[in-house]
Amino acid sequence: MATNVEPKQKNLLVRFLTMNTNGASSGRSLPLWKQLALQVLTFVIGFEVMFPILYIITLSFSPKSERPSTLQLIPTEFSFLAYGQVLDRPTANPVTFIELLKNSFFLSFGVGLVALLVAVTAAYAFSRFKFKLRQVLMVLVFVPLLMPAVGLATPLYLLLNSFKLMDCGGGVWAFNPITMCEPGVTGKLLFNLRDSLLGVGIAMISGALPFAVWNLKGYLDTIPLELEEAAAIDGADPNQIFFQIVLPLAIPQLAVTFFLGFIGHWQEFAMSWLFLTKPDQYTLSMTLYNMTGQYANSIPWNRFAAMSVIVALPVAVIYIALQKYITSGLTTGAVKG
Repeated sequence: MATNVEPKQKNLLVRFLTMNTNGASSGRSLPLWKQLALQVLTFVIGFEVMFPILYIITLSFSPKSERPSTLQLIPTEFSFLAYGQVLDRPTANPVTFIELLKNSFFLSFGVGLVALLVAVTAAYAFSRFKFKLRQVLMVLVFVPLLMPAVGLATPLYLLLNSFKLMDCGGGVWAFNPITMCEPGVTGKLLFNLRDSLLGVGIAMISGALPFAVWNLKGYLDTIPLELEEAAAIDGADPNQIFFQIVLPLAIPQLAVTFFLGFIGHWQEFAMSWLFLTKPDQYTLSMTLYNMTGQYANSIPWNRFAAMSVIVALPVAVIYIALQKYITSGLTTGAVKG
């Protein structure tokens, strides 16, 4: 009797672990043990991703600035002291939080907008016009995407550093390298394009353009050419076709491209840190780095965590609000292009 019961118990266990619980009538069915394994794996990955975020948020509500000695995900006490100190005066530099916010917004918004305006015209030319070396130029546009942005910092640094506005004295100005002061006259430096938000923005635009061109070109390829041909037959000139037909149809992808450029450069640090030297032109990311000291005990950990949350919050809110549009826009441009 005992020998007959054991196989039945094993069969019941095997049937339990291999039964299909997803209730799907089509597609691949997964046995229960695979579903449980995938759920456990998903939970482990989700916990690994969310743990540092939850820990930073918890640390930002701590009233103590010392280095924490334990890992706590649930705060034992709530205090907005660190947030108030960061918003009042982030660092020892005499720069307010509003000025830092303006600098970061100027860079990210300006880079996203200028890159979009230039990229949409270039993408339209690559999508609609046939000219010599078209394929070669498309490859050359793609090449910067293969290189890290910091790898291009040195040539951009040297290039932008050569553009300087000098006061040669006697009411005479010179703009290097176009005009120079008289031989033997050193001149006083009034403006250096490299050491300015404008110069950093130009350097960032050079890195944002390749992706914007490729992203928009793939989407513009999906717009039927017959619409433009019909408009041309009705008497529309090329400018009317571009501004009144193509651009309105491409608004979803234009919005996606702009917001990707905005989000991608909101937390840009390397280029800004290499180029800028004046505290009044620092960005939020640079200020966050300045809050770190030589030793771990010298870092105001609660203020550092509060600043991290403030810097990341706009990006997180915008991405969550536009996640569906960003995903669908990238899919449309990549699959149909």
